[in-house]
Amino acid sequence: MEAQQSGGRTGAIVATLALAGTVAAIMQTLVTPLIAELPRILDTSSSNAAWVITVTLLVAGVCVPVTGRLGDLVGKRRMMLVCVVPLIIGSVVCALSSSVVPMIVGRGLQGMGMGMVPLGIALLRDVVAVEKLSSSIALVSASMGIGGAIGLPIAAAVAQYADWRVLFWGSAVLALAIGVLIFAVLPDVPAAAKGQRFDAPGAVGLAIGLVSLLLAISKGADWGWASGTTLGLFALAAVALVVWGLWEMRTRDPLIDLRTTVRPRVLLTNAASVLIGVGMYAFMLIAPQLLQFPEATGYGLGQSMLAAGLWIAPGGVMMMLISPLGGKLINTRGPKVALVCGALVIAVGYGAALPLMGTAWGIMVAGIVINSGVALAYGAMPALIMSSVPVAETAAANGFNTLMRSLGTTIGSAVIGVVLAQMTIGMGGVTIPSEDGFRTGLVIGCGVALLSAAVAALIPAMREAGGDQAADEEPAAADQAAARA
Repeated sequence: MEAQQSGGRTGAIVATLALAGTVAAIMQTLVTPLIAELPRILDTSSSNAAWVITVTLLVAGVCVPVTGRLGDLVGKRRMMLVCVVPLIIGSVVCALSSSVVPMIVGRGLQGMGMGMVPLGIALLRDVVAVEKLSSSIALVSASMGIGGAIGLPIAAAVAQYADWRVLFWGSAVLALAIGVLIFAVLPDVPAAAKGQRFDAPGAVGLAIGLVSLLLAISKGADWGWASGTTLGLFALAAVALVVWGLWEMRTRDPLIDLRTTVRPRVLLTNAASVLIGVGMYAFMLIAPQLLQFPEATGYGLGQSMLAAGLWIAPGGVMMMLISPLGGKLINTRGPKVALVCGALVIAVGYGAALPLMGTAWGIMVAGIVINSGVALAYGAMPALIMSSVPVAETAAANGFNTLMRSLGTTIGSAVIGVVLAQMTIGMGGVTIPSEDGFRTGLVIGCGVALLSAAVAALIPAMREAGGDQAADEEPAAADQAAARA
């Protein structure tokens, strides 16, 4: 069933998939240096300009599980090539934009391409030999974090020293290059769920529920958490997701097999993924502000956007270095142990950040530790998922797990945003987050990381989950090797 490749071919496949993940992450962080300038660039209000960021999150949330299921139905390589198209078109649209509406459209198109990463991780199960599977999964999974960390200083440098449109022209070229590599390097493996139908009603129901939920979480602070709009969206999300769940349980070929996702091994992995997402994003939100706030505050470090990005970048490099070690840990002790260790390392990083936040070196060290934990966790989660689901559901299950991580980052953004908005000081007639606000955010990050470690510790071993798995399909030998614990 698996078309495992030779050593050299495997290296090229893994490198291509890791590069695809890195490019996808760069797409997400692309506009970060432009946030303050977007209202002027697009001749619009700050609230309208914020949709340039929000729309990417919303579209990706809907498209990732859908493209994952389509990958199982028509082939993962084919769907990865499909994902490249909106990345290219969206980048070009953004580069040509002079107003907010086409920019939002372009960023939405870029969000459609984010399903490339879980598709690539799922493809590894089909083409990589057993002894290289864990390390390959770890590297490709960590590529999202790597791209986010190194993409920020690159984007900041381009935005500072060149026309902002260069960012999007560059992203179009990167997306085109990735498309060429995918076409030339990745094998065309037969679809695992070929012959099954696509669950269109399930896709629509999930889209309504996710858009309502993510929109309420991401915009609740702006609209007011008790406003009619926010509460209405939460209510619509609850109703839509319940109806969607009932449909998925009854339809023959569901978009996401909820019977699989409620198994303890999958359910707890996804729960830990949400918490890991919260923990990871807390530092990503806090560190750049601490680095860039003026020294006159008494706790800001007065760095430029470019310098701040450079201080954060070593964390991304560390993810790249730690990923192979994470793969070895998964092979020797199992992905559950790697996930617990990753969460604990993240907690240690937040603990170190509290006394070290007064220096740029201290923030860099804390970022290195936190990102090391993220690398371990990101490699373990797909390994746990893929060892617990049938082959025909690999891409869909990975897409759902990626969605859970994104949900975590959205929740983390909202929670830390509320904390920083409530704990403020006045300076020069402007209200800014206080030092206590940043410290509280770091404490929350540490606490969530510890909670994720506790949840991960409850994940049952493969032998305990075997009874459920056997009801659907005997696990493949590669999956047993990748999930010993």
